[in-house]
Amino acid sequence: MLVDVLFGTGKARHPPGALGALIKCFAALLALWVIYSVVLVVTDIFGMTVIFLSAILVLVFLTIAASTKSNSDYPPWYDWILAGFAALSGGYFWFNLGAITNRITLFDPLSPAEFWFGVAIVGLTLEATRRSVGLGLTLVVLTFMAYNLFGHLIGGALGHGVIPPEHFIDTTVYTTDAIYGVPLRVAATYAFLFVLFGTMLSRAGGADFFYRMGALLTGRTAGGTAKIAVISSGAYGMISGSPVSDVVTTGSVTIPTMERAGYHKETAGGIEVAASTGGSIMPPVMGSVAFIMAEYTGIPYYEIALSALIPALLYYLGVFVQVHYLSKRLGMRGLPASEIPSFREAIQGGELFLIPLGAIIVGLALGYSATFVAVFGTIAVFLVALFRKITRIGLIELYDVLAETTFKIIGVTAACAAAGLVIGGLSMTGLAAKFSSLILAVSGDWLFVSLLIAAAITILLGMGMPTPSVYILATVLVGPVLQKLGLSVLVANMFLLYFSVLSASTPPVAVAAYAAAAIAGGNPIRIGAIATKLSIAAMIVPFSFAYSPELLLVGSTIDVSIAIVTAIIGVYLVAVAAEGYFQAPLSAWSRVAIGTAGLCFVAPSITLSALGALLLVLGFLPSIRGKLFAARNVKGHG
Repeated sequence: MLVDVLFGTGKARHPPGALGALIKCFAALLALWVIYSVVLVVTDIFGMTVIFLSAILVLVFLTIAASTKSNSDYPPWYDWILAGFAALSGGYFWFNLGAITNRITLFDPLSPAEFWFGVAIVGLTLEATRRSVGLGLTLVVLTFMAYNLFGHLIGGALGHGVIPPEHFIDTTVYTTDAIYGVPLRVAATYAFLFVLFGTMLSRAGGADFFYRMGALLTGRTAGGTAKIAVISSGAYGMISGSPVSDVVTTGSVTIPTMERAGYHKETAGGIEVAASTGGSIMPPVMGSVAFIMAEYTGIPYYEIALSALIPALLYYLGVFVQVHYLSKRLGMRGLPASEIPSFREAIQGGELFLIPLGAIIVGLALGYSATFVAVFGTIAVFLVALFRKITRIGLIELYDVLAETTFKIIGVTAACAAAGLVIGGLSMTGLAAKFSSLILAVSGDWLFVSLLIAAAITILLGMGMPTPSVYILATVLVGPVLQKLGLSVLVANMFLLYFSVLSASTPPVAVAAYAAAAIAGGNPIRIGAIATKLSIAAMIVPFSFAYSPELLLVGSTIDVSIAIVTAIIGVYLVAVAAEGYFQAPLSAWSRVAIGTAGLCFVAPSITLSALGALLLVLGFLPSIRGKLFAARNVKGHG
């Protein structure tokens, strides 16, 4: 299948015996080194990212096979050679760090050793990307590289000057603007530490607590099992920041529970994917994308997290309402009383999760950097778990957490390094500015059309790349256009971040859907389609805050309050229209009228809100007349 060829990754290896123990020890030591380098000492960030990438490359070639057909858990001879080259390249860069950082890019010529070690790093990064992320992103990077090296052969506006291979390697490898740029720095610092926090909390039993709370709140209502999935996945997403991690952790419980309640396996998977996708935009931990946004824009992370709060809640409102009416339409009931925990049972162990989240929120509010906030949260988890018998984290568990964190960050690191290759190429050729001019020419300086193009490009990029890479390329290619049309840096980047996250659940390539398919045993494309349908109401939220920045908590209290209230009404109505059910199935006319009314309420205009109110009445008029007619018949028969 073409999708498997383009987006399949190499088979994960689990070497047994001494080799497996040695690799695990190496991963744990790398985690300790990252903590030491980022938190405890002042280190050269270029040197730190060089060593980090080289170490991750070694792990890629030892733990991920070249193809899915590999049957051996032992690395073959050629993977040992690749791992050796990765280690050798890292050693060369480290021992020559002074000379590398002091040379003047494009002025001091590269020595033969510098050139060939640079070529080796680029080649190893491409192969690591193919194995850990898939051929799709690799082909995107190769396309941009081909444009850099051969774009001078293209005539017209898209052409550029000659870029010799030495020039390309110098800019790509020996600066902080490309492979060792912002994305990789984020993976090696903020992202790593927050993945450590999430791994620690998950190891302490995080998913169980959130599931119990969801069961307590919504278990008795129609479709209670599905609503539990929405609440527990959203809550767990606050700490994981990863749709795939969320699906694997909470979905292993919620998907089988929904199937037992009567949901089709692909519907259950779609609900879990839609619920988990929003985790990357749910504060206080929003995943690596938000940290990359903070680095690119210069906006403090706590401001980004605060601004994302209302859009994230609106996302989950839309998904929750759609799941509610889907369940009503399917005739689903709640959980049996015997499966619903009491309040005391539900909150048991809650301190393990509330205290660390509180530590993160307080740390952000006090203005500490994201690095130290992640450390605060991790220490809080460890200390609280240390005094609990069931989920105590001792030295052995801590060792496992450190190694697991390193293995989890491999895919993110490869994606960020690959994105850096593209960014370096864009800066060399000026393609981003040319692309911006093309979009402006197509949209005719009309913001709405530009927003539609930006959303479409971001989702299309998500077909071949993980979320961090999607956001990075979308920001470089489309971000300048949105800012030229009047959006602030915060609004433009939040718009692209939101759709970058949504691209994780949109078919045909939806990484979260593939994770859910493995649990549900369903078709991943069908699961992704259902998840996208359940997120329709949520997709209007970015357009809303693009026109009404008050939803990002920008503006006066009154304006912010009005924007929030109208957005809630709008999202609710669009969700009702999307499912085609209220108290009974809705006609096509009613769905169109109610959906349009919802869009009018989301738009920041008194005139449109008034039009929305009129359409709302017209949309519900058939059901109102039907009720009156039924009541009259009952009275007449009486």
